[in-house]
This record gives sequence, structure tokens and C-alpha cells, in this order.
Amino acid sequence: MWFDMGEGLKAEIEKLTRCAEGRGAAAAPIRASEVVVADWVRFKCRYGCKGYGKHLSCPPYAPTPDETRKMLSGYETGLLLRFDGDPAHPDLGPGDIPDDFHAFFRDLIVWVNGTVHALEKVAFFDGYYKAFGFGAYPCIFCETCIPEETEGPVDAAAKRFCRHADVMRPSMEAAGMDVFATARSVGWLLSTIPCENMAYGKIVHGKITSVALVLIE
Repeated sequence: MWFDMGEGLKAEIEKLTRCAEGRGAAAAPIRASEVVVADWVRFKCRYGCKGYGKHLSCPPYAPTPDETRKMLSGYETGLLLRFDGDPAHPDLGPGDIPDDFHAFFRDLIVWVNGTVHALEKVAFFDGYYKAFGFGAYPCIFCETCIPEETEGPVDAAAKRFCRHADVMRPSMEAAGMDVFATARSVGWLLSTIPCENMAYGKIVHGKITSVALVLIE
């Protein structure tokens, strides 16, 4: 889905699309105004996600929905990225997934977030210095994150100790973006994956679709 943009930006979008496809992802341009931000998304992180407060890429350390809305207002164009499947587990069932499944999906998370950083970097060095990416899932560039290693509350300023500050980015959902509604803007219809006996994380198939975003201006 293309919309009016300058020839230079269009050429950059096409270049980044090729880069994404080279890493096994699909890409679609999106207006920044079509990225849906909703306050309820952070409640899903705060109540129901085992990763809450454990990773500097996640709430409460990630940008708030209001901060995200303000940030998006400074952009007109983005590139939505779609990742189908899990490269390490192309076929899996609920019995294959451990209770602590964050590390189990490490290759998937690195694939998504590594691609986001790679595209952001390409755009930046092509002169689009405002380029900024949002990944998916809690960060997993380290075996354990600083909040997991620290007793008691962790201030957001702890990001200065992040061992991978150059590549760590917030996920779309962590920043309050409604990924399902945003994906619909480019014609991607996502659905939740059922879990065996509705047990948290015990998905019944490995047809996982992950979505990320790179803003370009």
C-alpha cells in the first residue's frame, strides 16, 4: 500500500523493504497517523504479562502512551514489518513450550529486533537521521536484564547501565501501540493464537506472526 511521498523517501522505503525481505520479513509503508496508540495496551503489560518490570525495553521503563503519541506526531511515514513463524521452532505444540518461555523464543526475538535495528541504522546513515524503530517482545540480548538482577524498585535511569543500549528498543506494545489495529491499516489481519486449556503461553501451533515498526523521516 503506497501513498503520496517524496521520490527520495519512496526510494528509501523501497531500499528498506528489500533489506527487510533479505532478512525474511515482509514490509509495508504506513502513515504515522495510522499507528494506533491506546492506553489499555499498557494495562495488558501491567496485568497479565510475566515480563512486566523485568526488562528495560518494557513497562514501566518504556515510553508511556502519551509520550508515544507525542513522538509519533513528529513523523509522517513509517515501515511496518511482519515476521511469519519462528525460525528455531517451525512446528511446535503446547507440550514443547516451557513455563519460562521467554528464552525459548530467543531466536525469534533476536530476528525481529535485530531486523528493526538494522533497518533503522540503514535509514539513519542514508540521511534519515530521525529513523527510530519499535520491536516486539521483551528484549533478550542479555541472558538477564538489569531489573531482574536488582532487588527492589528500579528507576528508569538504570537504562544508562544497559549492556546493549545501542540495539535495545521498546516493543510496539510496550510503548502503548495497538499492534492488531495498526496491522489492519496495511491489510494484515492478525488473530490471537489459542492456548491449550487456555494455559498462559501454551500455544497450540507455531504459526506466530510478529510485527514491528520503523519510523522514517
